[in-house]
Amino acid sequence: MNVPTPNSVDGPARHRMLGIYLNDHLAGATTGTALVRRMVQEHHASAYGDDLDKLATEISRDRQALVGLLSDLDVPVRRYKLGAAWLAEKIGRLKPNGRLLRRSGLAVLVELEALRLGAQGKASLWRALLPVSALEPRLDADRVEGLLRRAEQQIRTLDSLHARAVVQAFRLHPRATPRPAA
Repeated sequence: MNVPTPNSVDGPARHRMLGIYLNDHLAGATTGTALVRRMVQEHHASAYGDDLDKLATEISRDRQALVGLLSDLDVPVRRYKLGAAWLAEKIGRLKPNGRLLRRSGLAVLVELEALRLGAQGKASLWRALLPVSALEPRLDADRVEGLLRRAEQQIRTLDSLHARAVVQAFRLHPRATPRPAA
C-alpha cells in the first residue's frame, strides 16, 4: 500500500497547486505584456524602439504559450487574477517621478527593471516546469526548454537596454581614465 509521506503531493493536489502557480504567472505575464506594449508606444522612435518592439512580440508570444499550456493541462484561467494584474499595471503608472506633468528619464529605468524582474520570474517558471514535465506527459520538456532559453535572452537584452538607459538618465560620459583616489 502506498502511503503518502507528509511532504508528498498526490495528483489532484499537485494539479490544483500547479493551476494556482500557472495562473499567478499568467497574471504577471499580463502585467508585463501591458507594460512593454506601452513602452513600445512611448519609445518607438528612440534608440530603445527596435529592441522594445522585439521584446513586446516575444513577451506576448510567451504569454500565449502560457495560456496554451493552461489549456493543455485543463487548468482554468482565473480571470479575477488577470483583472487585478491589468489594474496593477495601470496603477503603476501613477508613481511619483520628480516631475508633475511629464515623465522623467528615470521612468524608463524603473520600467526596464520591472520587465527584467518579470523575465527572471518567467525563467524561474520554465525552470520549475522542467522537472514537472517528467510527471506530466502533457508538458513538452523541449518546448519548455526553448521558452527558458528565450527568457534568458530577454534578460540579456533588458540588461543591455538598462545599461544604455543609465547612461542617458544620469548623463554619464565615458572617461578616458578613471579619477585617482583622493
